[in-house]
Amino acid sequence: MEWITAENVVAVATALLGVLVSVGAVWIDRFKPQRKRLGYRVQLNTPLHKEGDDQDGGVMTVRAGEVLGSAAAGATLVLLRIENDRDLDIGIDDYGVAPAEHALRITFGTPSVTVRGVVATVPAGWNPVRDDLDSAPKLGRDGNAVLVPRVALDPGQYFKLLVQLSGPVADRDIKVHGTVAGGSIRRNRSTTPDDQTGRFSPTARSVTVVLTACVVALAAIIVREQTPPPIGCARGRLTVTGSTAFAPVVREVAKAYEKDCAGATVTVDADGSTSGVRDLAEAGARTEGSPAVIALSDGHGPAGHPRLREHMVAVSLFTVVAHDAVPVRNLTLDQIRSLYRGDVARWDLLTGPGLPADLPGLPVLLVSRDANSGTREVFQRRVLGRNEPANSSRDCSTVDDREAKVVRCELDSTDQVLATVARLPGAIGYAELGSVAAAKGLHRVDLDGRGPVLDELGASPYPYREIEYAYTWGDPASDSLTASFLAYLARGRGQDIVRARGHLPCATPKGLRICGDG
Repeated sequence: MEWITAENVVAVATALLGVLVSVGAVWIDRFKPQRKRLGYRVQLNTPLHKEGDDQDGGVMTVRAGEVLGSAAAGATLVLLRIENDRDLDIGIDDYGVAPAEHALRITFGTPSVTVRGVVATVPAGWNPVRDDLDSAPKLGRDGNAVLVPRVALDPGQYFKLLVQLSGPVADRDIKVHGTVAGGSIRRNRSTTPDDQTGRFSPTARSVTVVLTACVVALAAIIVREQTPPPIGCARGRLTVTGSTAFAPVVREVAKAYEKDCAGATVTVDADGSTSGVRDLAEAGARTEGSPAVIALSDGHGPAGHPRLREHMVAVSLFTVVAHDAVPVRNLTLDQIRSLYRGDVARWDLLTGPGLPADLPGLPVLLVSRDANSGTREVFQRRVLGRNEPANSSRDCSTVDDREAKVVRCELDSTDQVLATVARLPGAIGYAELGSVAAAKGLHRVDLDGRGPVLDELGASPYPYREIEYAYTWGDPASDSLTASFLAYLARGRGQDIVRARGHLPCATPKGLRICGDG
C-alpha cells in the first residue's frame, strides 16, 4: 500500500467528489433515467361555443363540422400529450391492464362530464405508434373516460389526444390511470408545449463531465493503478453450456453482446443442466485459473462441486403440454401424478374433476427429458413429488419393456420434446414456457386451475417454476469476459431480452424478492 500518501488520498477524494457531482447533475437533469416513465401534460383546455353565442374571455369559436363536430352548449376541448420522457423503451408488454384490455384509462373530472369524441394524432413517420393506436382494442370512450390501447414508445416519442367534453374540467382533474412495469406514469412539469427542457443546460453538463474526466485522469496518474469497471465489454471467447430450456434466451443475449462488444465471441452449446455443470467442474479441475465457461441450470445444480460459484439469473416458468388430439386444458396434480405413475394407460380411463366427457381412447404417451435435464428435475420435485417411472420406449410410441405399465421415452432437448408431443396423438410432456409459444400441434395444460403467468409470480401458487442459475469455476476476474457477460445478462439490454422472452430477471425489485425466497 505504498501509494497511500496524503497527496494521493486528496487526489482520490477529489476524483470521487467530481464523480458524485457529475452523477448528481445527470440524475437531477434526467430524473432517474434507469426507470421507465410515461409522462402526460395538458396542452389545451378551453371551452367552446357556437358562432354568434355570447363569448367570455378565453373561449374558442367553433363552426359546425370543425374540430370533433358541432360544439354543444358548455362543451370543452382538451388536448392531451402522452409521451415517453425517459431513456428506456416502453413496450406494449410493459403496460398493466386498466380496464379490460386497454392500457390506459384517462378520466376527465366527475362522472357528470361526458366524453363526446376523441381523436389521436401522431407525428409523420412514426408508423408503429400509429399502428398501435389503431390496434384492437382501439381507442374508445366510457362515460367521462378515454380508453387507450397499448402503444410502444421509444424515448422521446409521443402521441396526442384531442378530446371534446360535454362540460368544463380543471387541469388538475385530468388523470391518467394505468401501470408501467419497472416505471411510473406521472404528469409532466415541463412548461414547453412539445419539448422537455433540462434543468441543466448542455454547456453545464459538458463542463461538469469534462471536469470530472480531468480529475479522474489526475487521480489515475498519481495513484498509477487502473481498476476496470465492474460492468463493461471484454474481448475473447466464452462458452455457455447447460440448460436447453434457457438456451434460446442466452443465444439472443449472446448475439446482442457480440454486437455491442466487438472482439467477443460467445458460443452457446447446451447439453442439459446436470451435464453442463459437471462439464464445467471437470474443465475447472484440469485448467489453471478459471475456464471461460458458464454453465446454466434450471434450479440448483448437482452437489459435490465446492469450487463452483452460483449466480441467480432469472425465474423461469415451465408448463405441461399435450397433443391437440387430447382435449384437456387443465389437470389436477393428482391426475398428473397418476399419469406419471403409469396408473392410466389410455386417456379415456383418466378420472377426476374437470375432465371433458369425451376423452379419446388414445394411449397415454409420456414424453420426458433425460436425466441431465434441469426441466425434468424441477418437474419431479415441484409437480410430481417423486421420480418419473423408468424409460420404456425408444420411439415414444411403442413399449420396449413388456413389464412397463405405460409408454415413456426420454429425449435430449426441449425442442425434441415439443416436436414429439406435437407429432404423436395422445402424447403429454413438459417444457419451458417461452419455447412453447411458437409450437404447433400441441397446447398448454394448466395445473390445479392455474396457468404459468409471469405477472402472477409471487402471488400465484402455480408450482412449475424455478430459478435459473449460472455457474462459474470460482469467482471470475472482474475484467474477464465471463464476469462481463454475466453482468450483461443480469442487467441492461440483456435483462430486457430475458424479460421479453417470458422470464423474470432476478436483478429487478420483484425478482430479488422471489429469487431470495427460492
